Amino acid sequence: MNILIVYTYPNHESLNASFLQHTLKGLHDHSQKHEVQVLDLYAENFNPVLDFHKEKRRRDLYKDPDLEKYREQIKWANQLIFIYPIWWGRPPAILLGYIDKLFSANFAYRDTKGLFAEGLLKGKSVICISTMKGPTHYPFIWLHNAHKILMKRALFQFVGIKKIKFFEFGSMEKKEGKQQKRLLQIESHMRNL
Repeated sequence: MNILIVYTYPNHESLNASFLQHTLKGLHDHSQKHEVQVLDLYAENFNPVLDFHKEKRRRDLYKDPDLEKYREQIKWANQLIFIYPIWWGRPPAILLGYIDKLFSANFAYRDTKGLFAEGLLKGKSVICISTMKGPTHYPFIWLHNAHKILMKRALFQFVGIKKIKFFEFGSMEKKEGKQQKRLLQIESHMRNL
C-alpha cells in the first residue's frame, strides 16, 4: 500500500509531531511493508493562498505546474493520512489551502449535469488524526460536528473517497489528557492497518 501522510503543525517538538512519529513507527512495524511519503506543509513552506486573475483561473488548477508534484503524490497514494490540530473548530488554514488547491475540478472531481459531481479519487481511503485543546466531544456537541461534516461529506465523499476514519483527541493540553494512551492507540492502529 502507498501511504501519503500530510502533516500540518509548525512545531516539530509538539504532540502533533509525536503523533506523526507514532504513525510512522506503527506503519514501519506492520507485517506488510508500506511505501510511505510524508508531506510536511510547514517544512515545505506550502503557499495556501489561492491567486486568480485573467490568466490564472480556478478551473485550471488541475494543470497548474506548481502543483504537479502534490497531484502526483495524491495519485500515487492508496491511503491519505492527515495529522493536524483543530483550531477554531476546523483544520489550520495551511491545510485548507492545500485542500483548496489540490482537490480541484478535473483532478479530484468532475462536474456532471446531475446533482452531484463525479468523484475521481475513488478507491482511496483516508485517516484524519486531529488534536484539540478542548474536550473531545466539544466539536460534536457545540459545533454540531462541523469538522467531520467538512472533512467527510463536503470534501472526501464529494471526491469519491468512501472509507474515512477519524481520530479526534481532545483535552490534549491537560496533564491528565491521556496523551501517551492516544499515541499508542495510533501506533497500534497503524501496525494493524
